Amino acid sequence: MDLLADVLQLSGVRGTLGTRIEAGGSWALILNDYPGAAMHAVTAGGAWLTVAGREPRELAAGDVVLLPAGTRHGLGNEPGTEARACDQQAAARARQSGEVVRLGSPPVRTRIVTIHYHCDAAVRTQVLTRLPDLVHVSADVGAACFDDAVRLLGRELAHPQIATTAVLNSLVDIMLIQLLRAWLATGPAEQRGTWLGMLGDPIVRQALERIHHDPARPWTTATLASAIAVSRATLSRRFPAAIGQSPAAYLTQWRMDLAAVRLRDTDDSVEEVAAAVGYSSVPAFSRAFTRTHDQAPGRYRVDARNRALAR
Repeated sequence: MDLLADVLQLSGVRGTLGTRIEAGGSWALILNDYPGAAMHAVTAGGAWLTVAGREPRELAAGDVVLLPAGTRHGLGNEPGTEARACDQQAAARARQSGEVVRLGSPPVRTRIVTIHYHCDAAVRTQVLTRLPDLVHVSADVGAACFDDAVRLLGRELAHPQIATTAVLNSLVDIMLIQLLRAWLATGPAEQRGTWLGMLGDPIVRQALERIHHDPARPWTTATLASAIAVSRATLSRRFPAAIGQSPAAYLTQWRMDLAAVRLRDTDDSVEEVAAAVGYSSVPAFSRAFTRTHDQAPGRYRVDARNRALAR
């Protein structure tokens, strides 16, 4: 069971290629209206990243940063350079045409690729929203992870071919996985108490694998502990320390996430959805679902589909 892949798939994380920047001389840009989380990969040269409340951070070729959705930040050739707001319309036109946004003056010294990541708001078990407000993987840490992906990305952008869109969509998803791998390999303290905390605790990871493999099974803390050959007390202590929730709370959350997606995206009856996530009683399932989503399952299905049609 690949837990990270399982959560990324259910939470609907999708990447889209954003603006490509080529810059030289004196330049600076303010970015405050990014859709979704923003990843910046410096493919050549260097830049300075500014985020409110933090010291300016220098980025070198090969560095990659990820910031949460809505984070106001800036990129420039050096701290203190007068910055201008990003022209969203020009950036949108450039993305649509495949062109780059040129800043400053020739010659080009810095190249940056931006990728946007979105997730399904219906799912509460998330990875992107549990990350710190700045994830920075430097070239010396992430080189082995990013080199090939960035090189392929640049090649597809420079020389579009048949199915280039499909290749780009795959590469931007790979970039996120590679960033998470490189960042987690450093053992960041920020992962403790979040879903990612299970990666540092093999006992908790085994328990989560059992839940994800068979969410409909009537798990209790005792049966989970027995399945992975540890004491109930050990699992009760280590599970919340790793991910910030008890086994029972996480099981309910994961079941309700599965149910929400299934109600929205399939025509399965409420009875079928309830059984698939471990409830033999529809009223019990409806009460649990209403507590977590503030709507009964049937009402949730209607509203979710209406929202999808309105988009």
